[in-house]
Amino acid sequence: MIIARCSGIKKYFPIKRGYLKEGVGLVKAVDGVSIEIEKGCVFGLVGESGSGKTTLGKVILGVLKPDAGQVALETEKVQVIFQDPYNSLDPKMKVFDILAEGLAVNRGFDGMRKRVEDILELIKLPASALDKYPHQFSGGERQRIAIGRALLTRPDLIVCDEPVSSLDVTIQLQILKLLKEMRERFNITYLFISHDLRVVRFICDRIAVMKDGRIVEEGNTSDIYSHPKHPYTKLLLSSVLDIYPNKA
Repeated sequence: MIIARCSGIKKYFPIKRGYLKEGVGLVKAVDGVSIEIEKGCVFGLVGESGSGKTTLGKVILGVLKPDAGQVALETEKVQVIFQDPYNSLDPKMKVFDILAEGLAVNRGFDGMRKRVEDILELIKLPASALDKYPHQFSGGERQRIAIGRALLTRPDLIVCDEPVSSLDVTIQLQILKLLKEMRERFNITYLFISHDLRVVRFICDRIAVMKDGRIVEEGNTSDIYSHPKHPYTKLLLSSVLDIYPNKA
């Protein structure tokens, strides 16, 4: 089953005054991208900064409207995990309120606190965390809270936008393992956006490589790593120092 389908997506932005080049008035952030994401899959979208991957993610989320093409989602239960857990969490809110915020439309739900406590246990934080503020946690713990917030509404699809890039390597691996555990437990589909091919190799089933707003190569993770076809993919892989264990 296809849970998300992008057909011919285009998203252009005007170049700001002072940066205009002769004959060029638009940045083609996403330029005719078509992808299909199967339910239960971890689909990696990889490329260097400026390749268009985050813009495509925002189009899929509905944050940005495409200039052309269509996005078809087979679910309304979509969440997002951002890159920087500190900026994505309200510093004035306690953890309980941050987590419960996603249930705001269900204020009459009798089991709200129990549901929050259950999520806290899943993300491996103590119950005492509920009465603390984001600044009282490490970066990895804050990202766990962000993951918990995304999980609380029981989504079918989560867009993960560079969710571990701001963390050190040891903590990255912990968060990636947590994401894998949650995927297996709840059959969640991830669109995993990253510039880091080590991370993508560890967690993703399938990869699409983006360059200059276009998909230049797509395939199963093992195939991309074993037999890359596009010169850009080969260039990206040539600079990878693999510090994570293989998925197998």
